[in-house]
Amino acid sequence: MYSPFDPVVPVLLLVGLYFLSAGSFTLNQAQEWEIDKEMPRTADRPIPKGILRPWQAYAIGIIFVVFGFLVLFLLRPMTAYLGLATVVMYNGFYTLYWKRKMVFGAVPGAIPGAMPVVIGFSVAQPNLFVPDMFYLFLIMFLWQMPHFWCLAIKYKEDYAKGGIPTLPVAIGVPKTLYHIGLYTIVYLGVALASPIFVQTKYTYFVLILPFSVMVAIEFLRYFRSDGQKRWLAFFLWTNFSMLAFVIAPVVDKWIHL
Repeated sequence: MYSPFDPVVPVLLLVGLYFLSAGSFTLNQAQEWEIDKEMPRTADRPIPKGILRPWQAYAIGIIFVVFGFLVLFLLRPMTAYLGLATVVMYNGFYTLYWKRKMVFGAVPGAIPGAMPVVIGFSVAQPNLFVPDMFYLFLIMFLWQMPHFWCLAIKYKEDYAKGGIPTLPVAIGVPKTLYHIGLYTIVYLGVALASPIFVQTKYTYFVLILPFSVMVAIEFLRYFRSDGQKRWLAFFLWTNFSMLAFVIAPVVDKWIHL
């Protein structure tokens, strides 16, 4: 038995997530502005350019996080606390330690990156320990390593100038490509095994299979070029595949309501 659809719920969820994530990213820029000014890719951000002062960014970030928390609290207290825990993990553990000190900091850093699906899921289902949630979290978690390390290869010199020990900076591009391949295989494996976790029928053949094949093909092209070519194609197909893998079970559920 399904409860009636309330259009206010997704609106509040989107507003709450928007302000929570915007506040978290604003705090991140306040925390890392000295690193950002050393990296050409981020040197044009507001604080390095002198448009904002760090304290102003901190103030904006805190206000946004508090407002986002209160909006999510209207939906379900647990949802709000999950959002707050995500901010603490991202701006506390990841920004201040994992990213700066750990070569594989992207791996634990992928936990807060995967939390949005957990936050959204908690609005409809307070019991998070179910196969549906396990699948959604794994997809979001595993996707982030190919996504980030691909960018880290492209902007290797930027990260080196900023003193961030990303995988390509610390162990070189060839070894990084092997790690990207490992996580890509596991990521696609979870997607292809989705019927074990969630209801995927028509969308399995329409979305999951085609995107899995394209991601695999683009990775092989990217790998064979030693990370010099096809990076954008692999990056985009990986990103779009994540959306497809997350949307597929949702579409199938709506079809069979």
